[in-house]
Amino acid sequence: MSLDAVLARIDETLPEATDRLMDLLRIPSISTDPAFKADCDRAADWLVADLTALGFDASKRPTTGHPMVVAHSGGTGKHILFYGHYDVQPVDPLSLWDRDPFDPELQDGPKGKLIRARGASDDKGQLMTFVEACRAWKEVNGALPPNLTLFFEGEEESGSPSLIPFMTENAAELTSDIALICDTGLFESTVPAIVTMLRGLLGEEITIKGPTKDLHSGMYGGAAMNPIRVLAKIIASLHDENGRITVPGFYDGVPELPDAVRQQWQSLSFDHAKLLGDVGLSVPAGEHDRTPLEMIWSRPTCEVNGIWGGYTGDGFKTVLPSEAHAKISFRLVGTQDPFAIRENFRNHIRALVPYDCQVSFHGYGASPAGQMAIDDPAFEKARGALTAEWGMPAAYVGCGGSIPIAGYFKSILGMDAMLIGFGRDNDQIHSPNEKYDLESFHKGIRSWARILAALA
Repeated sequence: MSLDAVLARIDETLPEATDRLMDLLRIPSISTDPAFKADCDRAADWLVADLTALGFDASKRPTTGHPMVVAHSGGTGKHILFYGHYDVQPVDPLSLWDRDPFDPELQDGPKGKLIRARGASDDKGQLMTFVEACRAWKEVNGALPPNLTLFFEGEEESGSPSLIPFMTENAAELTSDIALICDTGLFESTVPAIVTMLRGLLGEEITIKGPTKDLHSGMYGGAAMNPIRVLAKIIASLHDENGRITVPGFYDGVPELPDAVRQQWQSLSFDHAKLLGDVGLSVPAGEHDRTPLEMIWSRPTCEVNGIWGGYTGDGFKTVLPSEAHAKISFRLVGTQDPFAIRENFRNHIRALVPYDCQVSFHGYGASPAGQMAIDDPAFEKARGALTAEWGMPAAYVGCGGSIPIAGYFKSILGMDAMLIGFGRDNDQIHSPNEKYDLESFHKGIRSWARILAALA
């Protein structure tokens, strides 16, 4: 095959590729709202038709929710699975959009053309970069890249309720040598990146109950235990003076960062002062012996996401509340066990609850972290391909958030995933006026062509 000819074909046909993306963006495939169920179905049909016309063996697979789309190119060789999602976030508040979210438009931006529409960056534009790379490959070589499986989900933005059952039931069909995921972005909007570390997530809601009813603080203050006082003591106990988390056994399974990865991260010249300055802060608040980039990519956290109890309305009410509540989340790394941490956390709190109070818990999710095996030669091949396309060294990076699909590929199908995306920090995903730079779309297509050639 001729990679140069494929890249030239991508350049020549960019207007047609953009038009196809616009067609997909016009379908309001909002997965969270039952009113758009038919539109989600229509988006799946659109993809099946396009992939079938391209030469894939494509089909729409029913689930208890929105359908999956699965397609195969046939052939032999290294089996590669590509994942994306065709559903999008709701558009509310509609009044903050400058135009109809599902009437996509190519606009002039401060640094070139951009595609404005809901789903332009998350994830239809990213999904179509791979499809268009396959299209150019076939037009030049007369055949699709061999042994590809495309796997498109329609519920990513609504918690993926059908994903695990579908992957489990179809494990033999979906299991590949490696998975590719296009749902991330460039580092600081410029540096091509492969995400190799994803933090897991554990959520806990705690309720402290004291007296049987709210009490007058003049009559009971000092004598009666205040649940907010108990809760404040509990929250204060979760970190020591150096920012370390005090839950027993919490750091079991937390790895040290490999020197080679640390050196790569240092070369990124991450500006933590800007990160904090943009939100009105200046001093990193995590573990004192870690850099801010380590804190958000490779270190675990314990954060209070909400706290309430007593009277919080206008004016003042001198009350001792009968209950106090908090929501606390943990970001996890390495091989930390979310279920062990949950139990240790609850035992830590139980030990701090005084005799006259009771504590109850409600758990929200418990997903482990994901760490990719970058010693697989495919990672260096892909990194070299990205470096060649973007003209600067591609980096292995972490991700402070959680992308469950990568963990599911590992835990259900036993394969690693490369997370490669071309979004930018200002794409406004999940917000009004979402956009995707035309350069990201164009160079994303070229990047996948180079990666496919490298892996072949």
